[in-house]
Amino acid sequence: MIVNFDNVFNVHDDALLLFERRTQLLSENIANADTPGYKARDINFDQVLQNARKDNIKLKTTSKQHISLTSQPFSSDIQFREVQQSAADGNTVDLQKEKAAFAENSMRYQTTMNILSRKISGLKKAFRGE
Repeated sequence: MIVNFDNVFNVHDDALLLFERRTQLLSENIANADTPGYKARDINFDQVLQNARKDNIKLKTTSKQHISLTSQPFSSDIQFREVQQSAADGNTVDLQKEKAAFAENSMRYQTTMNILSRKISGLKKAFRGE
């Protein structure tokens, strides 16, 4: 039996990259909560899904040394967060929303890691014939 690992891990690999990039953005937002004029940024998940549907063909690499298409994954899906009211100094970070989004993103990352761990355990059992 031939196992195509791209099919087994591809979606979860992309999800982990997305959650990792979003963690970076949310951390930057939280760190700049008191920076005058700072505009909060986030990833537009609807845009990511639309792009994923359009771009079923992806550049496949077999080594981490291969050149990637972008230096930052999902960089085209990053947008400034829409706010109802910004601070007097022009800062658009809502610290409560950022912390809540960070916690939610962390849970999604951990859930995806758990799913991957179970898939890997299942594959190990299959290879051992259990």
